Amino acid sequence: MSGITTTQGAHVELMGAKFVDFDPVTETITMHFHAPDSFITPRGGVQGGLVAGFLDEAMGWAHVHATNGAEAPLNLEISMTLLNLIPPGPLMGTGRVVRRGRRVIFLEAELFSMDGKSLARATSTAIPTPKPSA
Repeated sequence: MSGITTTQGAHVELMGAKFVDFDPVTETITMHFHAPDSFITPRGGVQGGLVAGFLDEAMGWAHVHATNGAEAPLNLEISMTLLNLIPPGPLMGTGRVVRRGRRVIFLEAELFSMDGKSLARATSTAIPTPKPSA
């Protein structure tokens, strides 16, 4: 997927988002993230809304890559399930296009510890829009 910039915007730097791989057959992206100490609540884990940001980033980039950079999703709804406390430090995320139509797309993502433990999952219903320029 040459020519697609996966890291754009100040939020990407805050999340430590880095592209790892995209599988065009399954339309699945793999990304690495880094949860800084500033994201951690008194409970010792990443604040829930910030967890949604990691998952949203993975889902969004899955669609961007699946359309060769032509489109980006505009979320209508995101549903998230926290399975474990998300620790500070490195994380891995996957995002996948479940179904893509002309008017609506369905996406899903999962967040893992670096040793493969599932930490959180999300699904999104979105509309495809032209990818905004940087």
